[in-house]
Amino acid sequence: MQPAYYEDFTEIKKKIWLLLDDAVTNRSSQFRIPTFICGDQSDFDGRIVVLRKSDQQNNLIQFHSDIRSDKIEKLKKNPKAAILFYDKEEKIQVRLKVECTINNNNNITKESWSKTQHISRKCYLVDNGPGSESDVPTSGLKPELDNFEFTMAQSEEGYKNFTVIQCKVKSIEWLYLAAKGHRRAKFDLETNKDTWLVP
Repeated sequence: MQPAYYEDFTEIKKKIWLLLDDAVTNRSSQFRIPTFICGDQSDFDGRIVVLRKSDQQNNLIQFHSDIRSDKIEKLKKNPKAAILFYDKEEKIQVRLKVECTINNNNNITKESWSKTQHISRKCYLVDNGPGSESDVPTSGLKPELDNFEFTMAQSEEGYKNFTVIQCKVKSIEWLYLAAKGHRRAKFDLETNKDTWLVP
């Protein structure tokens, strides 16, 4: 028996946002760590990010970054990006075309930072930004920080580097792999046009 979303646009969209919403809190969700791809015609780059928010009402998803990360400069030059999700158990691939907004030291980052756990804050305490060259193998942290020997108050030093990337979803492409026959669809959120595609 095929799932409700096999050939129904409304059910497909419902399933996609259910997977995205679940991934925000479910650490074992395969949608939790998508591949984020950004750049320009001469320099495209992809990396894994952690999904931190899913908001269907505003067609928005977001993740965290360090303001010193090289993807920030790429997004300043070209805010358009793509995000790729795949769940091998569900056999569902979702590709998002998005437009990104960089948030640093504003109300959006304050709200997200307040929910960021002690263990996660150390990422933003590195002396040099992610991708900086080093003469030796390193986490980028001082030894005492590497061992979590810092208080929540001390972790506030990392807030200046903490950045929230908000991704406004422009279009969604969905692929479902099924023995009976694969199904593929595209949803243009700007024109509200739903289209079947050949898988």
